Amino acid sequence: MSTETLSANDVSANDYVVIGLATCFVKQDNKLYPLKIVEPIPSAALEAILKGIPTSYEMAVATTVGAVWANDTPQAPPEFPSDAQFCDEFLFRLQATARSYTSRPIATEHIAPGTLKRDFNFSTERKRMLNADRAVSTEDNVKQHAYTHQTL
Repeated sequence: MSTETLSANDVSANDYVVIGLATCFVKQDNKLYPLKIVEPIPSAALEAILKGIPTSYEMAVATTVGAVWANDTPQAPPEFPSDAQFCDEFLFRLQATARSYTSRPIATEHIAPGTLKRDFNFSTERKRMLNADRAVSTEDNVKQHAYTHQTL
């Protein structure tokens, strides 16, 4: 990760964020390998997860930006496993997540600051692939009737 700094004009160290621990997968040699990923959860995603939709998040911690970004380095919450990896573009996503809670303050009431929440509908049935290649082919095209683009 390149050295990134937290812009004082963008978000403050005291801004509320929720950090989640997700189970994602990487495909190598036609085998799937699970990875624990530390990533910010935006307010809209948190509200959907709390309604019971299946999610790759095992747990989440409500905290502050300053607690997870100190000395230009990401800091995992102490409740998370030590082998967990940070998501790509962690600082960018952390700032965007902080702004999502600033613009929707009611979302900060779902998980109290300093609280660890584990009672999500955790599922890996639909696997979150980190290195998936999307190959588009002509077979993916939707067949249309001959009159679809004609004025009748």
